[in-house]
Amino acid sequence: MVYRFDTFELDMDRFELRRDGAPVAVEPQVFALLALLVTNRERMVPKDEIHERIWSGRIVSEAALSSRIRSVRHAIGDDGGAQRLIRTVHGRGFRFVGEVTDVMGVVTSPDQSNAKLVPDSAAAGSDTTRPVIAVQPFANLSDAAEQAYFSDAITTDIVTNLSKHRWLDVIARNAMLGSDGKPGDVRQLARELGIAYVVEGSVRRAGSRIRVTAQLHDATTGINLWSDRYDRGLEDVFAVQDEITAMIAARVEPEIGLAERQKVLRAGSRDLRAWDCYHLGLAQFFRFTTEGSREAQRLLQQSCELDPNFGEAHAWWAYAVVLGMVYWDTEPTDDLLDRALAATRRALDLDDQNAVFYALKARVQLARGEYESAIAENEIAISLNPTLAAAHCGLADSLAYEGRYEEAIEGFQRAIDLSPNDPQRWAFLTYGALALILMGDYEAAITWADRASLIPNCQYWTTAHKAVALALLDRRDEARKTLDRLLEEKPEFSRMFARKKLFYLKRPEQVRLYLDGLKEAGVPDR
Repeated sequence: MVYRFDTFELDMDRFELRRDGAPVAVEPQVFALLALLVTNRERMVPKDEIHERIWSGRIVSEAALSSRIRSVRHAIGDDGGAQRLIRTVHGRGFRFVGEVTDVMGVVTSPDQSNAKLVPDSAAAGSDTTRPVIAVQPFANLSDAAEQAYFSDAITTDIVTNLSKHRWLDVIARNAMLGSDGKPGDVRQLARELGIAYVVEGSVRRAGSRIRVTAQLHDATTGINLWSDRYDRGLEDVFAVQDEITAMIAARVEPEIGLAERQKVLRAGSRDLRAWDCYHLGLAQFFRFTTEGSREAQRLLQQSCELDPNFGEAHAWWAYAVVLGMVYWDTEPTDDLLDRALAATRRALDLDDQNAVFYALKARVQLARGEYESAIAENEIAISLNPTLAAAHCGLADSLAYEGRYEEAIEGFQRAIDLSPNDPQRWAFLTYGALALILMGDYEAAITWADRASLIPNCQYWTTAHKAVALALLDRRDEARKTLDRLLEEKPEFSRMFARKKLFYLKRPEQVRLYLDGLKEAGVPDR
């Protein structure tokens, strides 16, 4: 059976949604929910029935249901504001209100509503629940009411930038407005739309200066998770707008990631789903320890097994493997690197517009010594999401190993500027310190290493880089003291150990410079 509505066809036999004849990529659970609504369009489908048919009777959160409805609407060009095709019956359920015919031009019989929509495995679908974030219209605090256009532009650009983080579901700006065109009550909207986080703020313009404030709140508890203020001159209003909105989006995203990991940790580890395993795995990953690395790889692999169509689990498993090779006890083998690359390709097969997937694929390619490919993948990531700090760092790293040092340092600085609260910011500085060593700017390398060393969870390579830079400056006493600290952090550190861990460096002169620096610092051969 094929159902037609608007410019779409819902092909039940081929399990395919098409728009103007071209397939539309949707997750199995999203397809199942759309099919349930279309085949029951003569009535409202209650939430309980959706739980039964889509989640096999498991009661899920309002946020999970709202997220799936939102995905269905997005797939068919609808939204919660217009409700042109899917209407919300608040507190009760949903109804498909678009005109539907089958391929023979006959209106579908309501009796077909009891037909089995999809196989059990597809109906179970993905059990991932992406957090929903809303951006309240920023308040105009300027004296002149006509300055409201700027606060509106700030709001719109933040929504746009956050939407590029594909693991977030971002509510359309209009959905946050009441019938009078003014911002609605956040708590009520959170309940109705399944919102987990809210960004709000204000804009004040005075003469040639502007001040923008922004806050991130937990929509359920009202707790403030993050806030900042930006004061700028208005020599180029569009450049200022781009800078501020990019920074806000880049800083909000890791704060939401931290909040999600903390929620899963507080909930405990019983009856884990793919989404839980994924966030527990990331929590272990960001511990930056040997034990954390092993557990992150295990949990992310478990997430992949629970939901083979969960791209984030595949991509982050690959990155956890690579970092385990560079920092901890994962053995760097060709076979494991091949599997990591295949995992990132699988993630991109599932979502080829996800900037993070390209950035993590580039990390694997860098580990394989495929620098040109890594540069290309990071450039794609940045084109898809210019505020993704990790992609700027990854691009800079790849450029450094190709000998393009000045471009690399600019990239590392861009990553740091975009996301000063990023859980990997110590790595941005540490990779930058290594690039500065390879460039021959040892004084700057020491400065960057010192900045990295002040950040919690900073790793032993930071101390090693400082020891190398000091030794190459012939500051031997300081280099020996730094070496003492390095051996406290990593007792097994030696030149042989370093050479094994630097497997991703393919230029002999770069390897030789670094190992010579270690020797001058007094690092033992083995």
